[in-house]
Amino acid sequence: MPRTRGHGAREQGPRRADRARLPLRRSLLGRLLAVSALVAACSVAATAWIAVQTTSGAIKQEQGQNLTADARIYDTLLEYAARNPTWDGVGATVRKLARESGRRVALTTQGRQPLADSATEPTAPALPPQASAVVDPLSVDTVLAARGADGQGTGADRIDPRAVGPFRLSAADSRALRRTADDKVACLNRAGIASDVVVGASGRPRVQIVGNDPERALGTRCDLAALDTPTRSERKALDALSELADACLKRQGREGVRLNNDLSWGDPAPVAVPGEPGAVVPRPVPAPRDAPAEQAAPSVEMPELTGENDRAIASCVGTARSEQLSSYVASPALLFIGDEGGATLPGFDLSPTNTARIAGAAALVLALTVGASVFAGARLVRPLHALTGAAQRMRDGEQPASVPVSGDDEVGRLAAAFNDMSAHRARLEEQRKAMVSDVAHELRTPLSNIRGWLEAAQDGLADPDPAFVSSLLEEAVLLQHIIDDLQDLAAADAGALRLHPEPVEVRELLGQVAAAHQARAENAGVTLAVTTPARGPALSADPVRLRQAVGNLVSNAVRHTPEGGRVTLRAYVAGRDASGPYASEEGCGTVVTGGGTVVIEVADTGSGIPADDLPHVFDRFWRAEKSRSRRTGGSGLGLAIVRKLVEAHGGTAEATSTEGEGSTFALRLPGASEQGRRPAPDGMTTAF
Repeated sequence: MPRTRGHGAREQGPRRADRARLPLRRSLLGRLLAVSALVAACSVAATAWIAVQTTSGAIKQEQGQNLTADARIYDTLLEYAARNPTWDGVGATVRKLARESGRRVALTTQGRQPLADSATEPTAPALPPQASAVVDPLSVDTVLAARGADGQGTGADRIDPRAVGPFRLSAADSRALRRTADDKVACLNRAGIASDVVVGASGRPRVQIVGNDPERALGTRCDLAALDTPTRSERKALDALSELADACLKRQGREGVRLNNDLSWGDPAPVAVPGEPGAVVPRPVPAPRDAPAEQAAPSVEMPELTGENDRAIASCVGTARSEQLSSYVASPALLFIGDEGGATLPGFDLSPTNTARIAGAAALVLALTVGASVFAGARLVRPLHALTGAAQRMRDGEQPASVPVSGDDEVGRLAAAFNDMSAHRARLEEQRKAMVSDVAHELRTPLSNIRGWLEAAQDGLADPDPAFVSSLLEEAVLLQHIIDDLQDLAAADAGALRLHPEPVEVRELLGQVAAAHQARAENAGVTLAVTTPARGPALSADPVRLRQAVGNLVSNAVRHTPEGGRVTLRAYVAGRDASGPYASEEGCGTVVTGGGTVVIEVADTGSGIPADDLPHVFDRFWRAEKSRSRRTGGSGLGLAIVRKLVEAHGGTAEATSTEGEGSTFALRLPGASEQGRRPAPDGMTTAF
């Protein structure tokens, strides 16, 4: 016994080691997680790369188009503000710009009070919190502002050149200067110098030499100085500007300056047109293109020129210009440019913020994928772990237990199949234990009887007379019968049961079985009858094995039929030929050779079988009477042998019963022409 326990302990060690969980890298969950993470990472990377490659060009093109359209809208509204003191009447311009650009254009005050909006519907979306630009002709957005007609401009001048204010010429002055300019152009053309008349924002014309080289006109008789003389209105505006600049300088403790006609200070340029190409402008400051040609008298004496003074003068001149023009231009307004739905069109660039946003989105997708994989993998692996544990417990000899079935998917069906297998194995184990007990019981009774009689003879208590020998022979025959039955069942289970089929006349076979059991039936007071047509159906079967099967049914029926009862044997064809001449159970006819199923029935008028016991009547060693007395039944192997013999012929055995009325056992066998088409059961040997 100690050796046995030690051997068992050595076996339990590897078994417990087998039950240890696998490393994550080798488990199904680990592999599923790794594959999911790899697929997610590749998908995110590929999607990001394709998205960047396919959309970057379109985004850049759209940004360029939007920037051009935005600049045009901004420049148009900036021109309106530079030429008008208020925003009254700007609605028509806003709607026109919206139609041309296909965008929503809205203007509000700096307090977000609406001035004009191309979206006039009551359900128009609210304006975004951030304005696209501020329209202020005195503080131009240098990114969106359109340059002058010649494309020139300086970054330091943030006053729109079209904001001329009091420097705008009257119609009469503009016409007079235009006639003078036309004369000068004609003179230059006669001198062989190509030139054109260009009219500035203030209405002052100027002569522009083709090639933009004004020195070519110095050697001609065409005096252009007449065009540089300021008009009365221009001189008045320049004086007012000088006063404002001087006041600014005096507040800083500085001396006033003399402003030239181009709003520069210091020595006046010999020939200069403010803001025009070719003008020699010392120390320029921001100024409108159509500033007056010259100032009649300086405002103050020229101070000492230093870099610090220049910066102060430039600042004061700019402040003075803004103060002078403020009453001539519209007040600053907020400009909103968006799509027709009301949303602004966001830009797109791979800034650090956008890069972090993309990386965050990719990480979120990857995290969600990994989380989903872990969740799905855990749900997938959990029932597999349960199945593995249950199988290992069965291997170790523990009591089989069912595993939970989580659903109707593949794993659920596997669990259900395992539960069925476990239950079937448990039933087989119970049947094996019961069979061992039943075999021992069945063999013990005749062996005990034989031993008892022999011991009695040995002790001189019984004489070995013919009755004594006959009793021993009866017990030996019973013992041999049990052993033969067990051998037949073992051969059928092993597939070694040999059959010798030949054409069998069922009516003749039933007659032979009835004759063999007639004497026993008469002793029991039971009527045994055979009901078949004049010529019964033919089939191909082993006549010995078929008589054994039918004989077991008849013996069982006679045993359980009370005196005065009746046992009937009948045969008929069912199935394909049921409508033929041999379809009737009681009628007469000819032999049907078309095949079909031959049914052999053994019916009795006995006590019947309870409905709960009916499914077990063909089980081995099963008996309704649990005492297993020889007076109430046999060994419990007869019906099990019947089923095996019928299955060996390719048929089935069935039983129906009504408790208190009787039972009917039916053997369904393939007909003669169908026998050759049916494959023999697995493992059965058929000899011809």
